[in-house]
Amino acid sequence: MSKDVFFTSDIYDKDALIEEFLQKNSFYVPQAQQKIKKAWYFLCEKCGDRKRACGSPYYLHCLRIAYILADGEFDEDCVCAGILHCAGKLGITDAEIAAEFGEPVSRIIAGTAKFSHLSVNSKTLHQADAIRKMLFAMADDVRVIFVKIADRLDRIRNIKSLEPKEQRVLASEIIDIWAPLADRLGMQTEKNEFEDLSLKYTNPDAFQQIKAVIAQKKDERASYLQKAVSTIQAEADKAGISVSITSRAKHFYSIYQKMRKRNKEPGELFDLLALRIICQHKNDCYTLIGIVHGLWKPLEGRFKDYIAMPKSNGYQSLHTTVMCEDRPLEIQIRTQKMHEIAEHGVASHWLYKKGMNHDSVDIKNLDIFNQLHEMKNSQMTDEGFFQSYKNELLKDEILVFTPKGEVKKLPVGANAIDFAYSIHSAVGEKIVGAKANGKIIPLTQELQNTWIIEILTNPNAHPTESQLKAVKTAKARQKIHAWLSANDPNFIDKASLEKIETENSSHAAASHLIQGEKRGHKKGSGFVPQAQGGTGKIKIGNTTNFLITFAQCCNPKYPDPISGYVSRTRGITIHKADCITFQRIQDIEKRRIDVQWEAQH
Repeated sequence: MSKDVFFTSDIYDKDALIEEFLQKNSFYVPQAQQKIKKAWYFLCEKCGDRKRACGSPYYLHCLRIAYILADGEFDEDCVCAGILHCAGKLGITDAEIAAEFGEPVSRIIAGTAKFSHLSVNSKTLHQADAIRKMLFAMADDVRVIFVKIADRLDRIRNIKSLEPKEQRVLASEIIDIWAPLADRLGMQTEKNEFEDLSLKYTNPDAFQQIKAVIAQKKDERASYLQKAVSTIQAEADKAGISVSITSRAKHFYSIYQKMRKRNKEPGELFDLLALRIICQHKNDCYTLIGIVHGLWKPLEGRFKDYIAMPKSNGYQSLHTTVMCEDRPLEIQIRTQKMHEIAEHGVASHWLYKKGMNHDSVDIKNLDIFNQLHEMKNSQMTDEGFFQSYKNELLKDEILVFTPKGEVKKLPVGANAIDFAYSIHSAVGEKIVGAKANGKIIPLTQELQNTWIIEILTNPNAHPTESQLKAVKTAKARQKIHAWLSANDPNFIDKASLEKIETENSSHAAASHLIQGEKRGHKKGSGFVPQAQGGTGKIKIGNTTNFLITFAQCCNPKYPDPISGYVSRTRGITIHKADCITFQRIQDIEKRRIDVQWEAQH
């Protein structure tokens, strides 16, 4: 679904535009075509003569999204949602969409609208929760994320129409969220395009430098690759294996990452070339890897078997790097089916067959969706939790093994504590040590690919705050956090306290205003708000005329036993006397103040 979109029709001729779309995507059955046309004319009617900031008709962006989705052969509901994804900006309600195009289209559009104004450059908890909602919307209906990926893809392709500052913001957003997400969904083609186009605007100097190096000696490179292709083809023919071999230079962002990792200029890198061999059967893949290693010496540590151990996004292939004519050459070997999944990931499941309705998508076996459903009901209480979500869902992963050979997939940077919790919470809570390939390692040491990890436990051990700070996975953070909150009276959940104080501030201000209005006073008059649902006011000694904030964590009401403390910005905050949050407040003994209810007469 990554083909760039060009119109041959007049961009102001709405009839010609939709007819061109349907002719180019003739696999849609007549009923589906009618629904897509209906969505198009509905959009055009609502748009009127509205234009984008670049001066083009407002509806062109929506039609380009439809093309991107049709290129992936998504169903008509997904294409209609792409056409109408800007419904909210045009004043179209969910009810209108549901009435005209059905509940599925309305649901997809509503899902995309939840994060249409997402700013991933903001690192606030509010923004973190917005991304959380976005990911969960994707878990409910994967088409939500396909529409959004198509939208971002079209925007980055047409980034020239934006102001320079907006270009950098969009490019950073693509690199930070959308490229990694496309990768986790197995959409390699989209991921590569996202990365290359973003690099052009986040680091234009590096982009131009790489472009110049790739352009140099183009003919020489083509000759070198062709000789390698011919050699492999000849050996495959001898073995009776039918293959298709393509050669390519690696995409720009991949080269850029190698430059950063190795601290080299692009001209100093030699492994910029790659071959891809497509065959028919899995057994052929292993025969071909033997042929390739017989032709050229493989580089140590560069062989990876993603067929036996697929990536979490479903990717399967054999990878090797060999020295061909004194130059490193990367070779990938996979079947045609593996290739379709490697290029389009989850999207490859949506292909139509013989013009009939699409098969239902089975996404339950993809780790990212399982993770999302597991996380859905969890609480995100601080920035650390958000980083766990983001790292676990969007970053690279490693494969490590239990002593019995069970594979565990963890994010890069995970340690033995994360590994222990991935086995079972009870194992994580009792961990005291770990071995990697038979040797003792520190609990916080980053695990490496293919290590065999053994966990050492002690029945008297328990989670600690230092472990909470060290872990990388959301599950480990949540479990340790929950244990400390329930069992460690010295544990202070600073993020939760800040959230409670913020809520208390809003509650106090509202209560203060309401009481002032009831008594005929202006906001800020200093009168004490009435306790919610109580029959008395708070007094300190014989005084009652001061600002009171009632804590939302325990919601004290008359005649509950109460305690109070001096808030730095909100007067006196009242908690129930047995409130655990109150007991964990920093410097509470110094800030505590005696308070009591004053009964009304």
